[in-house]
Amino acid sequence: MSDNRTGLTLQASVSQALLDAGCVRFRSDEPFRLPSGWASPVYIDCRRLISYPSLRRSLVRQGLALLRDRDRLRGIDVIAGAEASGIAFAAWIAELVDLPMVYVRKEARGAGPTAQVVGDIRPGDRVLLVDDMMAAGRSKAAFCEALSAAGATVPDLLVLFDYGTFPTEAALSRWQPAIHALATWRDVMHRLEATGAAPALQLSELRAFLGDPSRWSGTHGGIAS
Repeated sequence: MSDNRTGLTLQASVSQALLDAGCVRFRSDEPFRLPSGWASPVYIDCRRLISYPSLRRSLVRQGLALLRDRDRLRGIDVIAGAEASGIAFAAWIAELVDLPMVYVRKEARGAGPTAQVVGDIRPGDRVLLVDDMMAAGRSKAAFCEALSAAGATVPDLLVLFDYGTFPTEAALSRWQPAIHALATWRDVMHRLEATGAAPALQLSELRAFLGDPSRWSGTHGGIAS
């Protein structure tokens, strides 16, 4: 898939959007420590995208185009946004496809099967779960668990950005959603190589990380598989 306006592939176009919005961060003094325990020389902050109307509209359109190309919208009953960063993107997607929307809290409030789900969710609903990014998949598993407890199924997960480095299969094995991502760190690296927008030292560190993410993490104070 390519972006007809820029001539870039989807991954290159999205990577450039993330770079333009200042979502990509490098750290040279010490690695980023992710909540899952992994260490990384780079960090993605997709929350910034909500401040850029043209970029966010483009990303929502590209996400929907990707799902349509893969024939994954047919049969979806509800769009679910993951608290907190996925809520806005889920709302924009739900509006465009004219489907009901709910959002899933990180923690339950109250008791009962819908204690984590805000909105009208019904047993048997097929849900498209939307979030801004995924690293190790643990938070996505918690959201899938909450939706399952409410009687719904989660056949598909759409994220703007997937690290594409850490193992997510075990965390999501119970639900096995089809994962759809607009870009990964490899895509960002290829875009930086094409544009020369990153210092050589940062790019070299990113290449080393992507060459063996588990080993890089372990040797920089994070967990290793």
